Amino acid sequence: MAERVTIAKQDGVADVRLNRPEKLNALDPPLFDALIEAGKALAADSSVRAVVITGEGRAFCAGLDFASFMALAGSEPGRNPLAREPGSVANFAQRAAYVWTEMPVPVIAAVHGVAFGGGLQIALAADIRLVAPDAQLSIMEIKWGLIPDMTGSQTLRHLVRLDVAKELTFTGRIVTGSEAVELGLATRVSDNPRVDALALASEIATRSPDAIRAGKRLLNQAGLLSLADGLLLEESLQLTLIGTPNQMEAVQANMQKRAPQFKDPGGK
Repeated sequence: MAERVTIAKQDGVADVRLNRPEKLNALDPPLFDALIEAGKALAADSSVRAVVITGEGRAFCAGLDFASFMALAGSEPGRNPLAREPGSVANFAQRAAYVWTEMPVPVIAAVHGVAFGGGLQIALAADIRLVAPDAQLSIMEIKWGLIPDMTGSQTLRHLVRLDVAKELTFTGRIVTGSEAVELGLATRVSDNPRVDALALASEIATRSPDAIRAGKRLLNQAGLLSLADGLLLEESLQLTLIGTPNQMEAVQANMQKRAPQFKDPGGK
């Protein structure tokens, strides 16, 4: 069996690809496992400064491969998709998406072809989404009499208006990449999402990794805290940056008009 997820790393950028192109990268149990393990490994790698996640072949991800799960249920117990690892807020199925939200560095989803159901929820778990104008996106769970259950309920509500979230969830209608940007599901349209996502990740990788990590943590928490707690977090994170070697290097590089030479954050 080919690797379900491939990872290539260069100059601080991790290029992560769902690798089941013959099935439009539909999610089967091995792909769930591979996504979770890839996320964990990259989160622990202090040399990684940005991540791009995309799909090999003609699609980002066609969603859940029902046939594979039905076959598994009929032959062996397998992993319980609702099981939780100790200390995790997410169950096994949710972790395949949430592991990218948890990633301490920015994650950019490059979406082409289709991103349906669980595939869309993986893209929504990223920090930034670049989509092909003719990409097709859908919260498709209603087609199967289900609701989004791979963290989509949590990510979607921070990206689009509540009425839009409900319409998409209740109907399962397919939207193009261009409409996805208009609705807030995606960041911007790109004729070549993978190339542009890698270029954006490379740009992010040139910035102070300490400030990038702190910025992601701050913005992820901003809508979940009270005003007082939000301002306190902003202050406390800034104090962890001021005067540190990477912050001083940013200042000196700007003053000297040269490219900065930042050090990896040491796995923190």
